[in-house]
Amino acid sequence: MRIPRSFGTHDGSFHADEVTACSLLLLFDRIDRNQIQRTRDPKVLERCDYVCDVGGVYDPSQRRFDHHQVDYQGPLSSAGMILLYLKDQGSIPPHFYDFFNKSLVSGVDAHDNGVARLEPGTTSFSQVVSNFLPIEYEASEEEMQAAFFQAVDFTLGHLKRMQERHNYTLDCRSTVQKKMAEGGQVLLFDGPIPWIDNFFDLGGEVHPAQFVIMPAGDQWKLRGIPPNLASRMQVRKPLPQKWAGLRDEELSQVSGIPGGIFCHKGRFISIWKTKEDALKALHIALQKE
Repeated sequence: MRIPRSFGTHDGSFHADEVTACSLLLLFDRIDRNQIQRTRDPKVLERCDYVCDVGGVYDPSQRRFDHHQVDYQGPLSSAGMILLYLKDQGSIPPHFYDFFNKSLVSGVDAHDNGVARLEPGTTSFSQVVSNFLPIEYEASEEEMQAAFFQAVDFTLGHLKRMQERHNYTLDCRSTVQKKMAEGGQVLLFDGPIPWIDNFFDLGGEVHPAQFVIMPAGDQWKLRGIPPNLASRMQVRKPLPQKWAGLRDEELSQVSGIPGGIFCHKGRFISIWKTKEDALKALHIALQKE
């Protein structure tokens, strides 16, 4: 008989896919941490409720999630298989599936399947997880076991924070929607909120707004809106060229606005002392050709 809420994966060296698969099952309360087994013994794995990245079987109905066998030719690793299983089981809604998949899991799948493009100077999540492996190749099984659970704890914490941020973003959606319904060239928020993902999810690519104004601590920021979500560092309308890179008194003198704090040299964001200063800066930016 299978042990309820147990999880099995291979022993030895570990990778981000089974670490992420295990962490997803912990996050959504499908397994218990003290029931995690790392082994290649088929008799032990047979008794596990979930088996990932070992065993040569992909069968969600049997809770078996391996991708190494020849008869599986799909793009998923055990991480993607578990995420899809959780969606199909109704444990997570489709929007959560899309969020986790686009933000993390599809990259883990691509890395594990050898199709990810690794950019110089950029560290992938899979590489971060691999850095939990013992440095010495002759590490003991006890050291490898401890390292695996350190990687799981790290990944679980990361997933929890991702989930909480996504929930908070969704909570702010109605506020963004109301501001978008007002039309006009600026979205003016009375408090700092995550707006950009909601804006584009709600059809922002065709919305007329060109700038966002909202508090930034005890100051106010005027930020240009990107043309789309994939081009976050671009803007539909840049701030005036003569403001680029200026700070404090110099920005105030050049702009004619007393509350200048900072304008990024990329001309996509500026910071002002008060809301009134930011609105004055908006007026000038909108008049600029």
